[in-house]
Amino acid sequence: MTTDLKSKSKDRLYSLDTLRGFDMFWIIGGGALIGALSKATGWGWVEVLAHQMHHVPWEGFHFEDLIFPLFMFISGVAIPFALTSRLEKGTEKSVLIRKVFKRMVLLVLFGFIYNGALRDGFSNMRYPSVLSQIGIAYFFAALIVINTHTLKARIFWLIGILGGIAMFQFLIPVPGFGAGVFTPEGSINAWIDQHFLPGKLIYGTYDPEGVLCIVSATSVTLMGSFAGFILRNKEFAQSKKTIMLLTSGMILVLLALILSPVYPIIKNIWTVPFNILTAGISFLLIATFYYIIDVKKWRGWIFFFQVIGLNSITIYLGVRIIDFWHASEFLLGWLANPIGDFGKVVIVIGVITLEWLLLYYLYKKKIFLRV
Repeated sequence: MTTDLKSKSKDRLYSLDTLRGFDMFWIIGGGALIGALSKATGWGWVEVLAHQMHHVPWEGFHFEDLIFPLFMFISGVAIPFALTSRLEKGTEKSVLIRKVFKRMVLLVLFGFIYNGALRDGFSNMRYPSVLSQIGIAYFFAALIVINTHTLKARIFWLIGILGGIAMFQFLIPVPGFGAGVFTPEGSINAWIDQHFLPGKLIYGTYDPEGVLCIVSATSVTLMGSFAGFILRNKEFAQSKKTIMLLTSGMILVLLALILSPVYPIIKNIWTVPFNILTAGISFLLIATFYYIIDVKKWRGWIFFFQVIGLNSITIYLGVRIIDFWHASEFLLGWLANPIGDFGKVVIVIGVITLEWLLLYYLYKKKIFLRV
């Protein structure tokens, strides 16, 4: 964790910070804003968008299901810039391994805080968290990158992770259910979580950030590192990088759709087609953002998202700890209360504004929570 850092290095991609901020925007209020607009207006196209702002109950895919894996993919994109560049400058592997291990530990601890450890203690606490999964998956993806030297070796690791998850989910029988069962009660994920994961499981029989989910999600972070290597390669022209990213994304999305009739897309247990689909969409998004922002240099709109993206962990924890909703009601209730359903739109806009102003203050003071 470091403070008072420069927000950019010479190798930093504007598109990467912007995409990270775009992703985090939906967590801190973007989804709620679409939902409030849908209720207030009744417009069909807004209702369609609002429907996408909710996780599917089990099998299937909505935009909301992309937000978490996209963040993991983005953390993988940063690996070549943060770690490989230092290896090339002579930094010892052991130094980098200690660095990513420290990052993992900090994110696991932040995850405990997010889950209420400081409020409720550790008795019957939920130990898994979004932050811990990001940290652990990043650690193992980084280990693979640090200790391999070729794309071929990293692809073997990726195939090994995805193949291993597929074998667990398809071939290992769960007592009372059998093998290849994809239900909340009968999946191998649920059995492993019930027997090896301490504390409370958020959904009773399994946890969407459970043991097998973390291993599976490492593949998304590792695929993000592949995108990072493309973007960092100075031998590729910008147009070639864009085409490579787009092509990779389309192939992965097509592969996931081909697999899905026999191997369902399920976010809650991070099935292989879910990983492949979200990585594919993430490739398409980073390609689009890269082309618009870093190739064409159309940057007049990006500052709002950059401010969020540069302090993404801060605001993720912040919205858990600080009651921005109450503050918005306190400041804007006079305007929101008389206008019915549109009042919630006003309050949500106020929440997003307060969150952004806090991040803007940190940005101006050059205070960034980095792990």
